[in-house]
Amino acid sequence: MSTTSHDTDPQAPAPPESDLDAAGAQLSTAPVEQAVPGSFGGMRKPGPLGYLAWLGREVTGWVRWMWRQLTSMRVALILLFLLSLGAVPGSLIPQQGTDELKVAEFRQNHDTLAQVYEKLGLFHVYSSVWFSAIYILLFVSLIGCIVPRTWQFVGQLRGRPPRAPRRLDRLPAYATWRTEASPEQARDWARGALRRRRFRTDTYAAESGGAVVTAEKGYLREAGNLVFHVALIVMLVAFASGSLLKYEGGKLIVEGDGFANTKTQYDDFKSGSLFTDDDLDRFSFTLDRFTGTYETSGPQRGTPRVYRADVTYQKGADGAERHKAIEPNHPLVVDGTKVFLNGHGYAPQFTVRDGKGKVVYRGAVPMLPQDGMGTATGVVKVADGYTNAKGKREQLGFEARFLPTIDRTTMTSSFPGLQYPVLALNAWHGDLGIDGGVPQNVYQLDTAKMKQFKTADGKIFAKQLMPGETMKLPNGAGSVTFEKDVKEWASFQISHQPGGGLALGGAIAAILGLAGSLFIQRRRVWARATRGADGVTVVEFAGLGRSESAKVPEELAALVDAVHAKAPGVAATERNEPASDAEVPGDELAPDAEVAGGEPAPDAETAPVPGQKNPKAPKSPKDPKAPKDPAPSPRTPADPAPSHASHSDETGTDSPADAEGAQK
Repeated sequence: MSTTSHDTDPQAPAPPESDLDAAGAQLSTAPVEQAVPGSFGGMRKPGPLGYLAWLGREVTGWVRWMWRQLTSMRVALILLFLLSLGAVPGSLIPQQGTDELKVAEFRQNHDTLAQVYEKLGLFHVYSSVWFSAIYILLFVSLIGCIVPRTWQFVGQLRGRPPRAPRRLDRLPAYATWRTEASPEQARDWARGALRRRRFRTDTYAAESGGAVVTAEKGYLREAGNLVFHVALIVMLVAFASGSLLKYEGGKLIVEGDGFANTKTQYDDFKSGSLFTDDDLDRFSFTLDRFTGTYETSGPQRGTPRVYRADVTYQKGADGAERHKAIEPNHPLVVDGTKVFLNGHGYAPQFTVRDGKGKVVYRGAVPMLPQDGMGTATGVVKVADGYTNAKGKREQLGFEARFLPTIDRTTMTSSFPGLQYPVLALNAWHGDLGIDGGVPQNVYQLDTAKMKQFKTADGKIFAKQLMPGETMKLPNGAGSVTFEKDVKEWASFQISHQPGGGLALGGAIAAILGLAGSLFIQRRRVWARATRGADGVTVVEFAGLGRSESAKVPEELAALVDAVHAKAPGVAATERNEPASDAEVPGDELAPDAEVAGGEPAPDAETAPVPGQKNPKAPKSPKDPKAPKDPAPSPRTPADPAPSHASHSDETGTDSPADAEGAQK
């Protein structure tokens, strides 16, 4: 056999490639990419009717082409990238419905830029037209891509593996040998070896006699690909439903007080566009006690160690009372609504009396923390029931600064626990401005219509109180008592996010599907056994994968080894005459002294391994000093790019592909 390139006859017909194309077809359900067409209308007949017919074909063709582009995986990935990119402004720019105060502050500080953002919809990114358009197009693209591929994949599962190509030696992994076993025996042994490796097999009779086994494996690769894209749709649906039907809000509760899940009970509340009041889960709870302990020394001084809110809750109006300890990352869950603990502070108790000793106010007032050590500020407002020394109705306001553990040098708190609490007060009288119906911040005091109490010498009246002490107002205006019992408060985030479980399931399915599509390889194997003119059976094995991988030759080597052990090769000295004229179906058989790769046929003791040379091959006469090839072991992994036999075409000359392979 020639191992050099020969010029081919230009009139000789080229070897057929259609059977090779069929062998590699449908290894994936991905649609075939098409270039931008020139015209779909074709030839236009004269007259108005001809023009209308041509225009209809043109429009229909372009619509179909655009639909194919929209449902291609490339466009789906582009849309997914745009969706992720479009979500970035929603994280960086304050959003309406989430933080109105920050939006108003941004507009005040950046007048020109705020107008640009308003026109682009950047203050409400997730409900803007352009974001919704990307979202909907991504839905359509994924669904339009998955549905036809799913049906095609189902058809592949119901069908049979494709038939073997006429020339198996053209495939990337190939091995052949001659054996005394019958073609039927070789077929059965090959099919058994393939089934033990979980290949899906089918058999049929070869056109020139003998038998062929076709096998395929790796269907889970395409199944994983489909699962991944279906999971993306599931996650998109989950996120959309969660955004449209969600509700969440915050509530600050002092020890002993409670909360019922109605909109009027929330300090702040926001919801999705499809939310209704009937979607609120019916439950209530009471804060029994808050427990907080802190590190007392070292670099972690002041760090919380125990942070727990003990509550009593019940479902509905008549539900049984139950107890629950709410801690960070351990929320209270009631019918899909989660109650998270996200803040804590102190609520000193005040008792305010008028000049006659009448109690006009009594209650605990939450103080808002200003730093990590518990320094807090707050306001006490006495709106009703107070009259001054002249008998005139007035309103009182007190600005308070609470220090759980006072540091006299800085007048701040040095520890968040109640070790040495001090309350600093100053007092105002007049009109609080709450009777006009305009909402006010309960933690701020509007002093526009109020006057500050002053001492007899004209200085501002202020005092520091310990628990249990009383501050008397000037001119017999009354008194304020800082009660000994300092209560604590906890703030809760009540959140209902439907679709969370669906999104989690979709994410897990997406990861599993992606892993399957990346690590599972779709591959096909063919085994053909035909009886030659000399009565000896010629066995051929070939494999093909979706992509270049060493796994196909390695797996083919293991299969060849298993079958060769039962159908050993026939040594050249044992044959009575050469079988150079024996025909391989669809092509000429190589001389009996040569097999794939241009080497002598292996003997009965060595299994042919794809891409490896026979260890007993003689030295080249042109180079008597050439070293021998190392003896291959049947268990040695096959070369990922095995050499192939050189076959002659019908004109008696080597085809260009064969000659190039022989040279390599």
